[in-house]
Amino acid sequence: MAEKSSIWRSIGAVVAGFLVNAIPATIIDVILHATKFYAPMGQPMDDPQSAVATSYRIVLGVLGSYVAARLAPQKPMAHALALGTFGLVLCTAAAVGTWNMNLGPHWYSIALAVVTLPCAWLGGRLAENKGK
Repeated sequence: MAEKSSIWRSIGAVVAGFLVNAIPATIIDVILHATKFYAPMGQPMDDPQSAVATSYRIVLGVLGSYVAARLAPQKPMAHALALGTFGLVLCTAAAVGTWNMNLGPHWYSIALAVVTLPCAWLGGRLAENKGK
């Protein structure tokens, strides 16, 4: 029974890390669209707007992975990297799916995929250091 509980805690840790990343990113996106810092929904973003989005997604990626690692019942880095792997799959799928949609510069989609695992590693590393 303890093993089953540990699996659910592991899943919960990764889900919590994902939510800590995705919810604030969505809220920030909505605010920046509403304040007209970003182009209207469906319109392409320019390079400076994409750079801003990349920067807060990097911070949230590290934070989400940190949370996943801190909540992990064991092997915190494995949980952070599991979240990072999930993020890499999502970012890659989004890049492929939106490539021809003219929603902004292509470097943005590529950058999100490229930084996902390093952010996950850093979040996991910070959590491991905090636990010592």
